Amino acid sequence: MACGLSAIDWSAPWLQPWREKGEWLAQRISNGALVHEACNDLIEEINRTQSLAGHLNPKAVCPVQFVPQSELQDGQAYEQFIFDKHAVPTRDGLHDFFNALCWFHFPLAKKQINLVQATAIQTQGVGAVRGPVRDAVTVFDENATLIQVSDTIWHALTQRHWAQAFVELKAEWQNAQVQIFGHAALEKLVNPYKAITVHLWRVPSDVPLKNWDEWLAQDLQPQKLSQKPFLPTPILGIPGWWADNQQADFYQDTQVFRPSRPA
Repeated sequence: MACGLSAIDWSAPWLQPWREKGEWLAQRISNGALVHEACNDLIEEINRTQSLAGHLNPKAVCPVQFVPQSELQDGQAYEQFIFDKHAVPTRDGLHDFFNALCWFHFPLAKKQINLVQATAIQTQGVGAVRGPVRDAVTVFDENATLIQVSDTIWHALTQRHWAQAFVELKAEWQNAQVQIFGHAALEKLVNPYKAITVHLWRVPSDVPLKNWDEWLAQDLQPQKLSQKPFLPTPILGIPGWWADNQQADFYQDTQVFRPSRPA
């Protein structure tokens, strides 16, 4: 299959929210479509399905089209191009495949991210240094993971009490909701390894899963992003996400599960 898609294990726990549309796109690409072509086909399919159902849900429609990477000219800022053209330059590889898939799952949040990026570019220009807002929004776009957990688990994670968070509180994870957002994180997880670390972004307990995109689009504001309220966490420590974490010494690897720093 083209661009490495054959290596994706769609049964992996972290891919369950992405599986339906992801497999649809992967099948199109395996039949010869380029990534940007398959994505535009999916937009047409969503619109056709909604039309047949007799209603159009604007929230379910991807707000951009996808174009070949060659349309991005030398010297053009990628983020500004998306903002101006409402189109995403797309290469044929896993990285851009997962980025496109995120546009389908979090269209409002991705649009807000692009607005924050374009506004920063218009204000500061494109330079060697991104600045705190663009830097933070890039980290989010590439590596964020949304998480809704109990206060007890969250406190243990913030304190790096890994055994408590993942072992002692294992039963509480059954009520947790976790969705990876960052497309670079999803790309890494195609070939999982213990040290993959994501940046957790906490979702309040009163936000239903179906409303996460709307909530996130409101939450991703420059002031909050500039404070970088991320919680770096080895994602494969989540109970049930990787068979290796059932081994007794899994969380004792201090090169991955680093202890808390002295006050």
